[in-house]
Amino acid sequence: MIGTARHSGDVAIETPARASGPDLSVGVALAVVGYLLTGIGGLIAVLARDLAVPVQSLTWISSAFAIGLLVVAPLGGLILRRGPGLALRAAALIVAAGATLLALAPNLATAVAAATLTGLGTATIVLAAPALLTGPTAGFRLTRVNGAASAAAILAPAGYAGLEQLGLDGRLALLATLPLLLVVVTRPVPGTAAAQPAEIPSAAGRPPTGVLALRWSRLVLVVGLEFCFTVFAVTRLRNTGAPMATAAALAIAFPLGMALGRTFGSRLIQRIPAIPLGAGLAAAAGLVTALTESSTATTLALLAAGLGVAPLYPLGLADLMATPGLHRTAGASLGAFASGVAILIAPNLLARLAVTTDLRAAFLVTVPLAAAAVATWLLDRRRSVTP
Repeated sequence: MIGTARHSGDVAIETPARASGPDLSVGVALAVVGYLLTGIGGLIAVLARDLAVPVQSLTWISSAFAIGLLVVAPLGGLILRRGPGLALRAAALIVAAGATLLALAPNLATAVAAATLTGLGTATIVLAAPALLTGPTAGFRLTRVNGAASAAAILAPAGYAGLEQLGLDGRLALLATLPLLLVVVTRPVPGTAAAQPAEIPSAAGRPPTGVLALRWSRLVLVVGLEFCFTVFAVTRLRNTGAPMATAAALAIAFPLGMALGRTFGSRLIQRIPAIPLGAGLAAAAGLVTALTESSTATTLALLAAGLGVAPLYPLGLADLMATPGLHRTAGASLGAFASGVAILIAPNLLARLAVTTDLRAAFLVTVPLAAAAVATWLLDRRRSVTP
């Protein structure tokens, strides 16, 4: 879920030939975040098996990152007071501790503590990254480091699947993040002078409440849609009869679709209505996921869902940040808060529906989420053109 749009209705992003500064550390840190978040589905499935508990009882793991965002967002100024570089390195240490504990947790209490540490650490990385990549080339640099997160995301399900195929516990895939986190912790991070950027509004005046509410709501909806697929892809594939290792491997389809969509679709979204088309494709994929009993059809649907979801968050965040009169730091905090709310609510809603019906039927919730995202986009456009 970390990204920056190359183009939105109000935002065009610069693409200089070369960017410098703390990009390596930020890119590596965001790659770890992408790896961990995309691996949530596999982690939940494996941890449920290891601890002999229902999968639905572990959906709070996806909430750990959400709660971290909700805690970190309003404390951004305090956390970054001594510089985003220091915050990034401290966050990497926290994530390393949490990931190690989560990989080796022998009981539920340890898993809870580990997920809490990991959630707070990854949320702090998300907060510090844009503060380190500021200036006229920030858009290009954020897009570039987001590519690292997308690439790493594809590796997460493969890591779980590979270890399971070898007869090892898939949770050990979390330990692959430690060398990367060590790079972030030990590498000096330049650019800390950007820790307290000026409160520069994106346009004069106060932001229009209606437009701001619509854009914030759309961001909540599209992040929630994304995480429904992220969290339950492995479990849904297991319900089709696929073994754990096979399900974890096939679940790569969703992050692969997202990576392809964000990598190769950046120019295309300038020429097509990406929001309704992407949401429509995601809704159709959700419908197929809910109705099919075939692992092949489910895998193809997850690939299509990834392609559809890919532009929704970056464009939604860009539109929120471009709200007239909204301060950039306030926009960043609102964006983090929207993501936290969505990740906290959507997967848990799907899990509750799965308890009362089954996971297949529960996946139908992705259809109204996508439809509501399009509705808020249409209302936003109508308000924007109305004098």
